[in-house]
Amino acid sequence: MAARFGPKVHVVFRKEDLDGLRIEGKVVVVLDILFATSTIVAALANGATSVIPTLDEWGARAQAAELPEDTFVASGELYAETIPGFAPPAPLALVEYGIAGKTVVYSTTNGTVAIQKSMGAAHLYAGAVLNGEALVERVCTSHPGETVIIVCSGSAGNANLEDMMGAGFFVDLFAARYAGMHDLSDAALACHQLYRGGTLLDTLMRSRVGRMMQERDLVHEVEYAARPSVLSVVPRLDGTRLVA
Repeated sequence: MAARFGPKVHVVFRKEDLDGLRIEGKVVVVLDILFATSTIVAALANGATSVIPTLDEWGARAQAAELPEDTFVASGELYAETIPGFAPPAPLALVEYGIAGKTVVYSTTNGTVAIQKSMGAAHLYAGAVLNGEALVERVCTSHPGETVIIVCSGSAGNANLEDMMGAGFFVDLFAARYAGMHDLSDAALACHQLYRGGTLLDTLMRSRVGRMMQERDLVHEVEYAARPSVLSVVPRLDGTRLVA
């Protein structure tokens, strides 16, 4: 039977909106559905030992230089183009590249930046459609009564459709667990309305990045990222690394 009361849930539409927002003492869930956090979840579910999210390519190269050879894979993109010399950043492509038993040093335009900006939180998790139920279970079990901030990474200073849809998916999971919720911010309610008005895959496909992936014959990556709650991995920040 669902509990009566749930946590206070707020949604931030863009990583830039974290500036000036107090996240100390809060539980933060970062979303970059296409694809950074989906890739992080997939990598840890497929044997990566940890993921080091970096601010940019140069941060990734500096981190990689400190690791023993053959113990890591550097992966990332800048403005949707794979960084030269890096492994592809999308989930299925990176898993196929081979990351089992290795650290993934990861740099993306938006998602890893959002994680970096969220590191002042009391607890930081990487969320995706892929691990929605497992993550909500972890938050509700480990941090009952604490404020939850869902951070949509956004894109180049703008809100994006896929992260807002993902946030709505998470709000729906919280609401189902608590038989409806009464402490949702307007932003959380707006994302929930968006989620209830569409379907995950169709909405992700209609997003700007989704359309780009269709043009690049990478529909299978979007289809994978739209699979709800198929993985039980919950990436959490431990120091500077995300671990399962």
